[in-house]
Amino acid sequence: MAETAFQTQYRQELIAEFEEGMSWLRQTTVTEAMIKGNSAVFLVAGSNGATAVTRGVNGLIPARSDNNTQNTITLVEWHDLVRKTRFNIFGSQGDQRRLMQETTRKVLNRRLDADIIAALDAATSNLGSAAQISLALVMKALTTLGENEVPVDEEDSMFAVATPAVRGYLSQIPEFNSADYVEAKALVGPVRRMKRWAGFNWIFHPNLTGVGTASEKCYFYHRDAVGSAFDNANLNTAVGYDEEQDYSFARASSFTGAGLIQQTGIVQMLHDASAI
Repeated sequence: MAETAFQTQYRQELIAEFEEGMSWLRQTTVTEAMIKGNSAVFLVAGSNGATAVTRGVNGLIPARSDNNTQNTITLVEWHDLVRKTRFNIFGSQGDQRRLMQETTRKVLNRRLDADIIAALDAATSNLGSAAQISLALVMKALTTLGENEVPVDEEDSMFAVATPAVRGYLSQIPEFNSADYVEAKALVGPVRRMKRWAGFNWIFHPNLTGVGTASEKCYFYHRDAVGSAFDNANLNTAVGYDEEQDYSFARASSFTGAGLIQQTGIVQMLHDASAI
């Protein structure tokens, strides 16, 4: 006869898996909330660098045309569908219906950022070969954008999208932490996903291309360099139950797209994270 009868206790409250659950990058772009169609056109207009002229010998002022460039971003439909039988929900630990709804939302949010990251990766201007982040490198990016006539003084529209490794190195730079240079103490309190420093609004994103390698792709840019379209009127999140087949489902669907609309407004930084 056994002297013990051990019991296994299963916690009913589920614990969320570590994964991105929101879009961090859409706020860094020029957004268009579409309600109809499969593409959005972003107009970039200006004088094309024209200079003032004097009156001609015939007494007339030479005329010119403005430069109008239309950039088309095509939307793609994206879906995430989770389906579970009633028996699987009944026999499984935790609130499986709530889990289905939460994960579909997270999947769509990651899709939004994936589209924007793909657009950022199309940048043609860069700061040279891969190197560890430094104040000098940040100033080089700021200078490059300034030389391209980007209004770098518009701090609310200037963004630096970098990896967790960049944040790790920045935290070791005195100018990033010292109270002599910053208002918020970087090493006090929780780690911040967003921080304003050196003329940029920094966003540290774990899903950038090459993250954790010797050639991470990071970016400095003005909001007007990137466009994103999202059909928020037709965002569809369906939750239901099929009586015939006895299963529950959760589906999230959206139409999204992103693209570069001004190459001169973005510069890529290849970051070497191999040592950290």
